[in-house]
Amino acid sequence: MIAVHQILSQKESRLITVSPDAMVYEALEVMNNFNISAIMIVDEQQLKGIFTERDYARKVVLKGKSSKEVKISEVMTSNPVTINPNDSLDHCMKLMTDMHIRHLPVKTDGKLTGMVSIGDVVKYIIEDQKQTIKNLESYINS
Repeated sequence: MIAVHQILSQKESRLITVSPDAMVYEALEVMNNFNISAIMIVDEQQLKGIFTERDYARKVVLKGKSSKEVKISEVMTSNPVTINPNDSLDHCMKLMTDMHIRHLPVKTDGKLTGMVSIGDVVKYIIEDQKQTIKNLESYINS
């Protein structure tokens, strides 16, 4: 069973967050600077929400709002689903599929420690399958 901590061990450990008081435009700038499509909203070291490109499209652009005039707290997804480092990638994929989400914040003992995206999960599963195939080919050929 592949666990979330295996993905996190290969990712940069820096948490990229903004405050609930940040304007949407500020969050978009941070997302652009780090080439990410979702950002965690944190206040006093507590996860308050998550904001994604999808949230921007649906809750800002399509509503005719200005990203420089709307606080991220007004359009973020509050109380996002979280996972822990020992959760399996199968569990993550089921959550993402069932809930139609692409990002899962990771908490360790109640403390925010990272985030896993659907891309991270798929990439890790593909790499694991490649390694399994390579091992099987090596076994067959020896």
